[in-house]
Amino acid sequence: MNIDDAQLRVIQKADLDLILEWRNSERIRQAMFSDVIISKEDHYNWFNSLAKDTAIHLIFEFQGQRVGVSNYKAIDPVHNRCLWGFYLGETNLPSGLGLVLGVHSLDYAFQRMNIRKLCSEVLANNPISLSYHLRLGFALEGVLKKHIKKGNEFLDVFSLALFQEDWEMARPVIINDIENKY
Repeated sequence: MNIDDAQLRVIQKADLDLILEWRNSERIRQAMFSDVIISKEDHYNWFNSLAKDTAIHLIFEFQGQRVGVSNYKAIDPVHNRCLWGFYLGETNLPSGLGLVLGVHSLDYAFQRMNIRKLCSEVLANNPISLSYHLRLGFALEGVLKKHIKKGNEFLDVFSLALFQEDWEMARPVIINDIENKY
């Protein structure tokens, strides 16, 4: 797989219906902190509010097709850190594309945003996401016990982080894996 076949770009109004379809899918909602169905009106209101928000919301494209989302919230210029979220919205994608999304997202945070520390949170009932973060070089920093209510139960949340210097060491290994295994 060629990493250059993918890119991140700013979300545009023309992307909203597809993003809403992805976000409201059961597969995506079950991994989110909030699993409510989002109305089209609320979704468009969210988009219109982005001009006043410091968060960055990007579309992930592979070979010209929109396939996922990457975003950065709680951007803290004093402590030079932020919170990263992402998902692949499309299904039946090539194996390894999640790593490509990770590389582009982490490069964006560390190179374009010049973030020092990238944080992420993973629900305890999502071991695939936890494994993915660890594969990218994130370290577990803690566990927020019974932190999020989903259905009738409270779930733990894993708090993870990746520092810029650790990404610089992990990046060549991950790029090599993408180019040679997928």
